Amino acid sequence: MRSPTPPPSKQTPKQTPTPTATPTAQDEKTRGSRGRAAATGRTQTRPSARGAASRESSPVVARGATSRTAGRVRGATTDAQYGTGTEGLTNARTRIVGDRTGFTADLVIVLVRTWRSLRRIVGRAVRAASSVITSVGWVLLVLAPASLVAGYLLGWVELVAVGFAVVVLLCLAALYAVGRSAFTIDLDLPHRRVAVGESAVGRVTVSNPTRRRILGVTVEIPVGQGLAEISLPGLRGGDSIDDSFAVPTDRRGVVPVGPVRTVRGDPIGLVRRELEWTDVVELFVHPRTIGIPSTSTGLIRDLEGNPTRDLSSSDISFHALRQYVPGDERRHIHWKSSARAGEYLVRQFEETRRSHIVIALSLANADFATEDEFELAVSVAASLGVRAIRDAREVSVVVSESTPAFAKRKTLAVKSLSTISRVRLLDELAVVTYDESALGITDVARVTGEQVSGISVAFLVVGSTTGITRLRAAAAAFPPGVEAVAIVCDPDTVPGMRRVADMTILTVGYLEDLQKSLAKSVSS
Repeated sequence: MRSPTPPPSKQTPKQTPTPTATPTAQDEKTRGSRGRAAATGRTQTRPSARGAASRESSPVVARGATSRTAGRVRGATTDAQYGTGTEGLTNARTRIVGDRTGFTADLVIVLVRTWRSLRRIVGRAVRAASSVITSVGWVLLVLAPASLVAGYLLGWVELVAVGFAVVVLLCLAALYAVGRSAFTIDLDLPHRRVAVGESAVGRVTVSNPTRRRILGVTVEIPVGQGLAEISLPGLRGGDSIDDSFAVPTDRRGVVPVGPVRTVRGDPIGLVRRELEWTDVVELFVHPRTIGIPSTSTGLIRDLEGNPTRDLSSSDISFHALRQYVPGDERRHIHWKSSARAGEYLVRQFEETRRSHIVIALSLANADFATEDEFELAVSVAASLGVRAIRDAREVSVVVSESTPAFAKRKTLAVKSLSTISRVRLLDELAVVTYDESALGITDVARVTGEQVSGISVAFLVVGSTTGITRLRAAAAAFPPGVEAVAIVCDPDTVPGMRRVADMTILTVGYLEDLQKSLAKSVSS
């Protein structure tokens, strides 16, 4: 019986020395011209066919793509690569100069940005001064020099007396703002993370570490956009007192609580000095989620573990034997069949489908009719992501990226949210907001399909203003074999499920409708 020839081994080709060409008169002339060009500070370049071909094949980076955005978002590209330019772009630049380019448009943008920067600087200075001097104090600050100048110019002793009296009042008011109280103040939030609508309470503790009695004080606690005031009585030496306050949780987001401050000022109300005692504590208000039982996610469960038509050299589902080709791993050689056939045969496998779930949430306000629709969409994305994390499935949650305010072209990029744990995902979903310059669902699907590999199920979460045409275009942006499920959040329609081409569309009016819709099979 003839034994098979062993597989060829990889050999490194021998490198032959390159012959050194003897310089000719033409080479000497070329080097001489290069030397003269270097001496004069000018470089002479001659175009070649190879250089032109490389320039044509190299990707062109759009001028509108900023380096800061490209560094912050992995895989960020510009829409110039897709031939749509500024189509659909809505940001500060397009509102000012439209789609015009050139020196004049750039000059207008520079002037607008400079004016905005100066306005921010002046605003910060005015706010810093206003935090110490009250409106009455500003009036007296203007009245004092005006009275003195008018009194001396007109010879009115009364005006001079009024001016000096105002100066004395301002000096006494400044003395009230000097110094610091001897007590200590602590801020505590028992629960740093709550869902929308759940109760959240903060606690303030004031202690007197000295031996003498201190007077009562009014404590101010900034809570989000509001302000909580607590009037505390006087404390004897060594005593402490605590009081609680409510934190509103009716809206999703991050609510900054603090810093706790006390206010010192004069009795007339000319100055007001705020002393901060604690740092800012953040309360995460997570989106509302609903528990989706693992048995109800049949469309995901049915896909996992089934072999696909894609062939692979390493998997668990055996397909057939084929001839050995250089580069195949020897551990996949079927020795018995090779001995009978007289040549090496290797195993070939069918690639097994593993459920990689992608949840794509659009942040473009053009995809939502109202804010309630967007909040429902965030809750839907959060519910799907939390269920996938609890089931230990491979999941990717992506949201739209926004184009910078003064960019010339829209930036095609998506932001991947953390799916390490349920808390990390909900923390990042708590701060997402929809914006006019964010990418729509079609662009989000296109970028996601290019950047994320191995997708088996893609959930596209949008609002009622997204039409069927855009949803089909978004589903077609994913690779073949990906099951696309569009979830349309519309509180004004009857919930249901329908099949359009190769895509399933679920319509939910309330978060509870999501649980019922996912319990149905995709094929129904």
